[in-house]
Amino acid sequence: MAGPSHAGKSYILILLVVLLLVGLPIAVWLDLSNLVEANLRRQANDVNSIVSSVRHYYANNVVGRVLASPGTTQVVHNYKDVPGAIPIPATLSLELGKVISEQQQNVKYRFVSDYPFKNRASHTLDDFETDALSRLRQNSNQQLTQISSSVFTDGVRLIAPVMMEQPCVNCHNAHPESPKTDWKVGDVRGIQEVSIAQPIGGNVFAFKYLLAYFVLTAAVGSVFIALQRRQAATISGMNAELEAKNDFLDSLSTKISHYLSPQIYRSIFSGEKDVSIHTERKRLTIFFSDVKDFTGITDRLQPEQITRLLNTYFTEMSRIALAHGGTIDKFIGDAMLVFFGDPETKGDVDDAKSCLRMAIEMQHRIAGLNAEWRSAGIDESFHVRMGINTGFCDVGNFGSNDRMDYTIIGAEANLAARLQSIAEPGDIVVSYETYALVREIVVAQALKPIAMKGISREVVPYAVHGVLDTRGKSVEVFSEHLNGLEFYLNTDMVDAGDARRVRNLLQNALKALGRRTNETLSSG
Repeated sequence: MAGPSHAGKSYILILLVVLLLVGLPIAVWLDLSNLVEANLRRQANDVNSIVSSVRHYYANNVVGRVLASPGTTQVVHNYKDVPGAIPIPATLSLELGKVISEQQQNVKYRFVSDYPFKNRASHTLDDFETDALSRLRQNSNQQLTQISSSVFTDGVRLIAPVMMEQPCVNCHNAHPESPKTDWKVGDVRGIQEVSIAQPIGGNVFAFKYLLAYFVLTAAVGSVFIALQRRQAATISGMNAELEAKNDFLDSLSTKISHYLSPQIYRSIFSGEKDVSIHTERKRLTIFFSDVKDFTGITDRLQPEQITRLLNTYFTEMSRIALAHGGTIDKFIGDAMLVFFGDPETKGDVDDAKSCLRMAIEMQHRIAGLNAEWRSAGIDESFHVRMGINTGFCDVGNFGSNDRMDYTIIGAEANLAARLQSIAEPGDIVVSYETYALVREIVVAQALKPIAMKGISREVVPYAVHGVLDTRGKSVEVFSEHLNGLEFYLNTDMVDAGDARRVRNLLQNALKALGRRTNETLSSG
């Protein structure tokens, strides 16, 4: 049904909108993280360059000049304890890094070596620093970085080599506390490390317009989702109501179909025919049947029994009529009116043949019903007269705008009823117009012409005695219904194995009838 399918599509659309709304801040956060990382790299590199440049300038233009002109000024690491002394370049770097760290709390500076002077504490190096020192001594023309990231903070550690310059070489190789006295210019004495950490959230408000756009988008998306859910709920309710109405209409149409012939029902509900007062004049083949002495049967049976018999009879006759393509017009008491040629037709000839075959099959089935009822203990039989005529009738909706009936009217329809009235019980009588259409498949005998009110021509009835099989041979049917006799024999339907049994039965019946006749003559 459409309801669940539409609801599924609605939920998929809502899910996509939610994913887009959730994905937008994630994308912004990732871009912000990359931006912070790039900014931290640049800051670490700038700090390293500043400290290295200052130390280089200080070593060459300050310390170098002092050492080149010996005097009272000393260059020592503990310059604060010596009046008039100045710090060595390494001490300057450490103190400069300390000042930077105090001013920028997210910046840390380390100036460390694995060759500390003998009277100084050794430096503790972590794995990254140890590895970096080893790699820089193999190739000093590089800088090494380590990136650390978390959900809310990014960090960068940048390590650069501390190169021995000429003043440094002269000092270290001559200093009594130096652990190494063979330094050369360009050797890597230690490392200079700059560590900078930056909370990502600190830069969020730098994107105020983007944040405003995101908030607006989230608000619009939330409103859209709310409206979509409301619409989905409304549509779901409408679908449920529509489904209930469809179920009701389906149930109603099923009930209505029992009051209409299937052809009429299909043509109306498919839109082929409009439900309005409208008729057409068509050439139809009309069938009319009636049960002989039905009034007497109703007097002899209980109402429940006659209702059951009549309903069974009409059910079987209707099944046969529909199987042959007939349109069931109506049931009139025990009578039945069926016509061929509207709303569906196979042509005049085939319509007439279908009607005749239907009538013959009905007589066969009536014989079977009578046998079944006798087996059930009901000593009453239906002997049905049938009439068939072909001619022009008015067919369509008759009645009022409030109540109408799809039926046929005309003298030709009345003629079918008249032909039925002159038929013997269990027989079929057709008009010449019908006989002319089916003569190639029927064995029939012309009866005395009749005149009928409303029809100017003389009507020649034909009593049907049998039909021809596919080989053109006559199918002989014997039927008689009298007091004490209920006889029906279709020789074409008797199996070869049962033929001897039927023959013996008939011979025994003839002998018994002969004895009864002789007894009657003797007593007379």
